[in-house]
Amino acid sequence: QVQLVESGGGLVQTGDSLRLSCAASGRTFSSYVMGWFRQAPGKERDLVAAIRWSGGVTYYADSMKGRFTISRDNAKNTVYLQMNSLKPEDTAVYYCAADRSPVSYNWPYDYAYWGQGTQVTVSS
Repeated sequence: QVQLVESGGGLVQTGDSLRLSCAASGRTFSSYVMGWFRQAPGKERDLVAAIRWSGGVTYYADSMKGRFTISRDNAKNTVYLQMNSLKPEDTAVYYCAADRSPVSYNWPYDYAYWGQGTQVTVSS
C-alpha cells in the first residue's frame, strides 16, 4: 500500500523559508514521478514542482520558478520542497503526489497517489 506522508508545514512570516518533506513508502518509487501541489481555499489544486525519481529531472510550474526547489533523497525515500522568500499568497495546503507516468505533470488527476497535505500559512 502506497503511503505519502507530508510534514514541515507551519505558520511563518513573509520572507521566511520552509522545507516540506514527503516520506514515501509501500513500493519502489524509482520509476515514479513525484509532485508537489498546493491548494488555497476556493482555488484549484496547482502544481508547484515535480521530479522524476530516477535521474532527478525536475519540472517547475512557470509561476513557481525561482523560489521553490524540489529534490529527493533516495536513501530516505523522501522528496523535499524548499520554499524561500515566502509570500502571503503562498498560503495553501501543500500536497505530495506520485504516479508512475503522469500524462501531464501539471494535471493533478494524472497522479494516482496523494498524501494528506500539510498547511503552510504565511503572515504579512
